[in-house]
Amino acid sequence: MTISQRLAALREIMSREHLAAFIFPSTDPHQGEYIPDHWKGREFISGFNGSAGTAVVTMKSAALWTDSRYFIAAEEQLKGSEFQLMKLKIEGTPTIAEWLGKECEAGAEVGLDGTCSSANAVKELIAELRHQGGITLRTNLDPLKQIWTDRPVIPQNPVEIFPMEYAGETTHDKLARIRRALRQQHADGMLMSALDDIAWTLNLRGTDVHCNPVFVSYLLISSNTTTLFVNKEKLTAEVSAYLQAEGIGVDDYENVGKGLKDYFEYNILLDPDEVNHTLYKMVSREIIEAESPVKRMKTVKNETEIAGFRRAMLKDGIALVKFLKWLKPAVEAGGQTEISIDQKLTALRAEQPLYRDISFDTIAGYQAHGAIVHYEATPETDIPLKPEGLLLLDSGAQYLDGTTDITRTIALGPVTDEQKKIYTLVLKGHIQIELCKFPSGSSGTQIDILARKDMWREGLNYLHGTGHGVGTYLNVHEGPHQFRMEWKPAPLVAGMTITDEPGIYLPGKFGARTENTLLIVPYMETEFGKFLQFESLTLCPIDKAPINIEMLTSEEIQWLNDYHQMVFDRLSPHLSAEEVAWLKEATEPLKK
Repeated sequence: MTISQRLAALREIMSREHLAAFIFPSTDPHQGEYIPDHWKGREFISGFNGSAGTAVVTMKSAALWTDSRYFIAAEEQLKGSEFQLMKLKIEGTPTIAEWLGKECEAGAEVGLDGTCSSANAVKELIAELRHQGGITLRTNLDPLKQIWTDRPVIPQNPVEIFPMEYAGETTHDKLARIRRALRQQHADGMLMSALDDIAWTLNLRGTDVHCNPVFVSYLLISSNTTTLFVNKEKLTAEVSAYLQAEGIGVDDYENVGKGLKDYFEYNILLDPDEVNHTLYKMVSREIIEAESPVKRMKTVKNETEIAGFRRAMLKDGIALVKFLKWLKPAVEAGGQTEISIDQKLTALRAEQPLYRDISFDTIAGYQAHGAIVHYEATPETDIPLKPEGLLLLDSGAQYLDGTTDITRTIALGPVTDEQKKIYTLVLKGHIQIELCKFPSGSSGTQIDILARKDMWREGLNYLHGTGHGVGTYLNVHEGPHQFRMEWKPAPLVAGMTITDEPGIYLPGKFGARTENTLLIVPYMETEFGKFLQFESLTLCPIDKAPINIEMLTSEEIQWLNDYHQMVFDRLSPHLSAEEVAWLKEATEPLKK
């Protein structure tokens, strides 16, 4: 079916159900950022395949809202369709409710699949629609069941045990910690819906979501029982025995609603940003609305997890040095493209011990493609690399002992003065974050300005976040802590991982981004409390060729030289003589 045919089929259902519009978010019943194909309804109806966005279809119009990471990609993918691109956080862009207020008659009813939107998202949307001429919201219809004839099934991949040698804490102890946190909230139990939270709690992993080692399930915890709702065919004999030994009951995935209705204790904690609207409405007990305690538990890594991150970063660094040593000569020889270098880097990572997968689809953007923040090369967009200009390469891997995420912007040959200026401004922002010392409990929003202050002086900015948490052989995006302009109150504490990835993007020209994954560690304790700092976990040279050294302060130059010395010291014992010679040159100190 073409997009036009899909819209026509949808509108037939809307007409029959007396709906003036239907809303398709990018989430699934577990509010995942990256989701199984079965729930990619927004992509099916609109053709836009970015990880974030909302499509809205009325009887006579259609629009899609997405953020700055996808403006360029969405504009291209929506070309020729009915969909109008709505750019989030850009002045003049209406909200979904405001747009529907103009497109629909007063008192109209719009539809939304309540299983694929959080309780909070639905609550907020109902309130916003009420102010737009009394528009109402219906949440008990999924039109995709009728029009998506070749819809992929919910994944049935087997679940596997995540060994204690990498987890560092037993499921028994994690459940005890969770129950202590619930008692502090005066809650008798909770429903866990986020797939990475479930995988972390149970020390299990899966392959149900591309690049994210999780499995589709729910976990219901009471004061003395724990039940995993999952397709039982996914459980091997070994996993079933493990769950039984841990005292964890198993029920069918589809029975979670019944489990909530039969919940026998006094009250239950539900995270309204995590639990979907349909399940939320099924609860018959008192609901305590609060953030899931597991979110913050899993962000603070134990000693075993930290050691695993260090090993994973070492392996990743070895693969990256081999790749970077190969890259420029290969480009000069000709025949390399965005896709071919992605394949080369993935192959080098796959040679490393405990490699399992990439941690997200590689972003290999050459020149103008580097300005597309979440660009992913396809056979249609793939372009050859030339020995000139900038290549933006954002990539990562899933190793059994850790998850990696790194961006390097690489000069493939001569670069312009403008490219040097932009590259150096980004590098300055990256270094200023790395240099920061801050009181324990500070928010990432309070630190985010350090990455942008020099850019702002030049009238430049970027609209994506500056950093996110990283899971332990889990999702590459982990929260709630992050560096971001918007207020995010989640405190930063020792033991958290977080990326540092400022960037600047000039549409039609090029983009630059530099990213390391950091560990938050103690700095000092004074009469004013505990202070923290960042330690770079990522081990890979930062290209010196595009640097305008006159723009760097002596402190920034010293940081870069110290970082490069660390990279050389840690990686060189694991490299060949030729690779060590290349790395020695790549990490030679900068001198002003």
